[in-house]
Amino acid sequence: MVEVTVTPQSSLADRPVKIQVRGLSPSQLVTLRAVLKDERGEIFQSCAFFRADGAGEVDPSLHPALGGNYSGIWPMGLFWFLQPDTLFRRLVKRDVAGSPFLVHLEVFNGLLLAKEPQEQALASCEAQRWYVGPGVQRVAIKEGRVRGALFLPP
Repeated sequence: MVEVTVTPQSSLADRPVKIQVRGLSPSQLVTLRAVLKDERGEIFQSCAFFRADGAGEVDPSLHPALGGNYSGIWPMGLFWFLQPDTLFRRLVKRDVAGSPFLVHLEVFNGLLLAKEPQEQALASCEAQRWYVGPGVQRVAIKEGRVRGALFLPP
């Protein structure tokens, strides 16, 4: 049975995570895909092609991507290379303290070239990417013409 995991499952957006796929056939060609829907409903995606090692595993921090949105060894490549489905859209997080970005990770057999996959994913999981840590307070700043936010640690 194929399994994809992201460790830790919930983390701050600037912290690295470890992505692993297990249960593949040795040398199996797969596509790892990341999908994120922002607060405005815009979709951002990335994908990379990998060949499983002799144990039937894929680890982007050890195994090079063979193509897709990037190639080579990029442990956080699926997150760093997210691209909008609609041209010229930017990934912006307005509610930094209230909710995380949810990044859906999927594994597909073979090379997935379409943005909308027609086949069922072999496995999937979800990663939460927070912009504010637990216990951090947000204080609105309004002084004259100055506007901003002060984030105070717990």
